[in-house]
Amino acid sequence: MAGKDIIMATQKELKRLHVIHKAIEGQITQAEAAKIARLSERQIRRIVKRIREEGDKGIIHKSRGRASNRSKPQKLKDGLIELYQQKYMGFGPTLAAEKISEQQGIYISDETLRLWLIEAGLWEKKRKGRTHRQWRQRKEHCGQMVQMDGSHHKWFEDRSSESVLMAYIDDATGRAYFRFYEYEGTIPAMDSFFRYIRKHGIPMSIYFDRHTTYKSTAKPTIQEEINGDEPLSEFGRALKELGVELIHAYSPQAKGRIERLFKALQDRLVKELRLRGISTIDEANKFLDSHYIKEFNRRFRIKAASNVNLHRPIPEGIDLKKILCIRTERTVRNDFTISHKGNLYQIEEVITNKKVIVEEHMDGKMIITNNGRSIKFQSILIRPEIESKEKKRKRRIPTSHTPSQDHPWRKTYRKTAAMKNNPPLEAVA
Repeated sequence: MAGKDIIMATQKELKRLHVIHKAIEGQITQAEAAKIARLSERQIRRIVKRIREEGDKGIIHKSRGRASNRSKPQKLKDGLIELYQQKYMGFGPTLAAEKISEQQGIYISDETLRLWLIEAGLWEKKRKGRTHRQWRQRKEHCGQMVQMDGSHHKWFEDRSSESVLMAYIDDATGRAYFRFYEYEGTIPAMDSFFRYIRKHGIPMSIYFDRHTTYKSTAKPTIQEEINGDEPLSEFGRALKELGVELIHAYSPQAKGRIERLFKALQDRLVKELRLRGISTIDEANKFLDSHYIKEFNRRFRIKAASNVNLHRPIPEGIDLKKILCIRTERTVRNDFTISHKGNLYQIEEVITNKKVIVEEHMDGKMIITNNGRSIKFQSILIRPEIESKEKKRKRRIPTSHTPSQDHPWRKTYRKTAAMKNNPPLEAVA
């Protein structure tokens, strides 16, 4: 059956498989593969042997889906958390682990206890101090690391308003790719990356600054704290799904190559646009694609230390537009409507899950999905008017009511009528 040939592998494993194949084919040594994949040479040899025996499925880790042999019983975890709250509240994980071992005779590593306390909300992860950084050599392989950033500048001088140049530069070769946009944000970043990988392939890692487009400012969840993960921006999430490693710089000096690229372009490209009378983003992008980028790289690109290109081809069957989009979770109201960016949308299908995902694609198209399936919806152009209490009172229809025979009103009415028909003798006189 065809289904037996399907391999369910993660993007991380596919990236490793790409490097292993380079080693098997003899394009790189196993020592280089170990360095690129950040594994030991012994592990690389084991993976190479397994892939040769089992095929590509040998890249999948054998312990996937199995419980850890070193996992602690839940009863022990709950007992230690309760003990910490009662006796060691405020202790650091290291000191608390020492005291628990000394006084209770229970050995638990300080790191395990730290993760348990973070999960229970009894401890906060401490930030490490900044480390000293120094000049580093270029990467050896093209595609091993690409630097990315956006430059706000008056690229068209006084002929137009300020715009942004989104740029990429390969760390090993200095090969550049850039494109103009109106602003620096998630959609321009995704669109430029989409165009870059269609042209050159998927790089192993991306190196960029801590702009909110690339690094989320959200507070990490308990699960992220336990796993040692950081909150991801939408652009970061898309890169992770494609198996690209995210590297954040803490200063402009750390990403010197991209900064020097912008310095060169702010001098050379500005003058080139002026000479050609280009004053719009569309005209400039056509010029970059047709002529300028190719000529720029021919002049400034250098040869990498290795001839092996580590850019990965885009996997077949993958829908890049479903990955490179902004996903927002929304709750469906009782009237099957959702609110998104100040607009109302009516869901036209019956759904059981109250949570839906709004996808904003690079081309401006919006899709709403429920459990991974696209659902029909329409925009509500006119919001329904909410009636005030005064309007409700005014439109209230009065109801008729017939009093009963013994109602006091009937007694008064009868007495008044009798007096009119039979007035007292004094009044007649």
